[in-house]
Amino acid sequence: MNEWLLVWGDVLWTWIVLPVVVLLGLYFTVRSGVVQFRLIPEMFRTLTDKTPRKESGEPQSVSAFQAFTISAASRVGVGNIAGVGTAIALGGPGAVFWMWLMAFVGGASSFIESSLAQLFKVRDKDGFRGGPAYYMQRGLKARWLGIWFAVILIVCFPFAFSSLQANTITATVSATIGEDAPTWLPWVVGGMVGVLTALVVFGGVRRIASVTQFLVPIMALAYLLLGLVVVALHIDRLPGVFAEIFTSAWGFNEVVGAALGYIILTGVKRGMFSNEAGLGSAPNAGATAAVTHPVKQGLVQTLGVYFDTFLVCSITAFIILVSVPDLAGAERGIGLTQGALVSTLGTWSSVALSIIIFLLAFSSILGNYYYGESNIEFINPNRGLLTGYRILVIAAVLAGSVAGADLVWNFADGVMGLMALTNLIAIALLSGIAFRLLKDYTQQRREGRDPVFTRDRMPDVTGIAVWEDELSVTGPIDLITKSKQSEKHRDHLHDQG
Repeated sequence: MNEWLLVWGDVLWTWIVLPVVVLLGLYFTVRSGVVQFRLIPEMFRTLTDKTPRKESGEPQSVSAFQAFTISAASRVGVGNIAGVGTAIALGGPGAVFWMWLMAFVGGASSFIESSLAQLFKVRDKDGFRGGPAYYMQRGLKARWLGIWFAVILIVCFPFAFSSLQANTITATVSATIGEDAPTWLPWVVGGMVGVLTALVVFGGVRRIASVTQFLVPIMALAYLLLGLVVVALHIDRLPGVFAEIFTSAWGFNEVVGAALGYIILTGVKRGMFSNEAGLGSAPNAGATAAVTHPVKQGLVQTLGVYFDTFLVCSITAFIILVSVPDLAGAERGIGLTQGALVSTLGTWSSVALSIIIFLLAFSSILGNYYYGESNIEFINPNRGLLTGYRILVIAAVLAGSVAGADLVWNFADGVMGLMALTNLIAIALLSGIAFRLLKDYTQQRREGRDPVFTRDRMPDVTGIAVWEDELSVTGPIDLITKSKQSEKHRDHLHDQG
């Protein structure tokens, strides 16, 4: 079974997914005017945007920052530590270069998918929900495709990927204890993670948002500080590490003997698993935010790709490459990262990493769960079905804790390829709408306004469920009011002048 999944996954990625990911990423980059670089200052500005409110004074939904942390909770997980370790063990230091390059190119895809998710979002009891399944139904008028995507995502994220997160927690705890770890330990660890997951997921998206808003900054900062200490202790090796990353990216001086094609494939697969650019997962979080223009979440989610790859993945790569000069026969996954830390900082760092891994993986399980919940509600909003889904997610966490790591990784890779392919085709077909949204946003910014989008700005686009016309907007939505006031002030000055 494991061998079949490995072969099938490699064929899918090599001959179908990889070319589509690269070509569409380049197309989106050119058509958007390199939006993923050009609007980096806007990404930081919109991250702290004020949340529009209802007449009662309550937020319409989660904030832009909370939506960022939900997606970051899913992005920043074992892919950043175990995934990068696997990429370097299999593809050498050169795989890191391709992870970086694909994060930049994929930033354009992330912008497109999250802007579309905002445009075609719908209201629910917690505020808003949306994602690829929703823009497939509302934008492409293809509910069947949305259901197909939703099923793949549910299998991929809350089940396969969450199993992988739980598996890594167990592996890290077992490695920390060492040879004395009892055989029943995985069941205990899995049971504890399952209970904690249940306590959060039965509370809805707002509880998930509040937990991830607290956990994500703490875990990221702790891991980055640990990594910076390791790099500082080996600062003399850093120039050589950079040189090795760039030279071995092209197959030159490759210490593990990997061919160029395999280095690229490994970097792209592990990079997409980690930053999820174009995969179709982050838009489910992006759609929950209450913002005044869809492009704002497109920008915020692109920033999430950079945060994941250029910050967290990079620090893992540096921890390994400055600490393990010889990668021949290196252990794959979390073991390589853990060994690199211990060789530099001592055994205490193994305990510290176990705690960080737990926080990373647990927050990822929560983010993955929400992605599945949003798509369960797309297929059928029945509350009984949602309760059954929550129970199955908890069971998947327990099963992942005791399953073989290779089987879980290979299964997740294959399903991720199908999911990415479905989403990329959809956003390619809808990209014209996203480019129009971007043009509208930049036009308003050039006029000195805080951009506001309403349905009447694109009257020819059907399937938009929210974004009411300005005259029908109710409630004190502060940013919209502010924008209108600025327009009136500008008109007044024009009349006076």
